Amino acid sequence: MRPFFVSAHAVADHWGLAAKSCLERLGAAQGNANLGIIYVTEIFSADLPSILTFLRETTRVETWVGAAVPGLCAGAQEIRDGGAMAVLLGNLPKDGFQVFSSADAADFSARLGTWAMAHGPALALIHGDPRHAGLPGLLESLADGIGFLVGGLVSTNDHPTQVAGVVLPGAVSGLLLGASIPVVTGLTQGCTPIGPVHVVGEGWGNVVANLDGKPAIEVFKADVGELIARDPSRAAGYIHVALPVEGSDRGDYSVRTLLGLDPAKGWLAVGDEITVGQKLLFVRRDPAAARADLDRMLDDVRRRLDGRPPLAAFYVTCIGRGEHMFGERGLELSRVRQALGQSVPLIGFFANGEISGQRLYGYTGVLTVICGEKP
Repeated sequence: MRPFFVSAHAVADHWGLAAKSCLERLGAAQGNANLGIIYVTEIFSADLPSILTFLRETTRVETWVGAAVPGLCAGAQEIRDGGAMAVLLGNLPKDGFQVFSSADAADFSARLGTWAMAHGPALALIHGDPRHAGLPGLLESLADGIGFLVGGLVSTNDHPTQVAGVVLPGAVSGLLLGASIPVVTGLTQGCTPIGPVHVVGEGWGNVVANLDGKPAIEVFKADVGELIARDPSRAAGYIHVALPVEGSDRGDYSVRTLLGLDPAKGWLAVGDEITVGQKLLFVRRDPAAARADLDRMLDDVRRRLDGRPPLAAFYVTCIGRGEHMFGERGLELSRVRQALGQSVPLIGFFANGEISGQRLYGYTGVLTVICGEKP
């Protein structure tokens, strides 16, 4: 059987109503599926064990991954409030995928290292716990053993929020796709650089005191322009700090919040640990910049599909994006669907941090497309 996917979503006050509605929309495809992906909004997080049992018994699909998340991406719908559920069913070669969960790289290697080596370079659709202190290092270690990671940080509450065969707590979990399953990924930033790359000459903790041999605030004012330089409070939520990704051939960077400015001392406070010798630049976050970079990413994904039909799409986007960034609910997802085709099943979630490659990002969108063979 050729790989296929079908998706459905529903909004309801009770998880049972949402699940039944999804299954009705999925129809006969349930009988041919061997993989399920489930996302629910946080109001249903305590019900995840019941939801998983119901879906497994009703669809006869044994393999499930997913999570409770801050919001759903389902088709062209952004759903953040109330009870909602998105389900994707698919059929893939049995030896082409594996479900995993892990608290550290050694545990992953012991259980799935052999499979990853035999089927690699693999790609992992990954769900992470924002509370796990060692998560950035764990992602780097997992990427070394897997190949490439895509996904995001899911919800946190008193209940286990991840699904990997069963409902469980944990640092990371998700789905491994072997090299035999063709996948194209893309990363879009919500910001535009507004100055050159600078080098930290003095700093400690999250404080930057000196850039390029000058007080940090002087360099900041020179880059951001006279209007904001005269009134630094205008920078809040608009100007951010970007940390370039070393070795990237695409000019990638990780965006961090500009927490504060000290005009008297000439210091900046950044939402990350800063080291002397580290590179950084200032970026502007606004709807126009976000739309332009989203379109750039979608054009690049279409080019790399090279005529191969998209079978399913997974989109993880920052909780600060969507209508908050683009000014209109559903606009971001509509652009993704227009690029791939309105009939392509698309699910995903709003994240507390986005994962691409081996790193955590912010204010980004991460698109993953499973594609078929070229006609």
